[in-house]
Amino acid sequence: MWFGWIEFDLLLGDVHSLKQKRSVVRPIIAEARRRFEVSVAETGDLDMHRRAGISAGLVAAEPAHVIEVLDRIERLVAERPDIDLLSARRRLHSSEDE
Repeated sequence: MWFGWIEFDLLLGDVHSLKQKRSVVRPIIAEARRRFEVSVAETGDLDMHRRAGISAGLVAAEPAHVIEVLDRIERLVAERPDIDLLSARRRLHSSEDE
């Protein structure tokens, strides 16, 4: 069994409140869940209105599938015109890792 996750540090565009932030972040999370059937959540910078941390994770039988899905999620986030992707960090582990 293989599991992987990716964490994004995002700079949001013209956002001046936490309510506006939610209107940008929630569609990203919903689209990633719908398109890739992964677990996704806002995980960082919860109280800052122009920054957001989003993480996604998945489990699969093959590492190639995990890598492919993480690549596709990163492209989805990077292509959003209303945000700047500052960084993306990812990890891939096997259930046999110690």
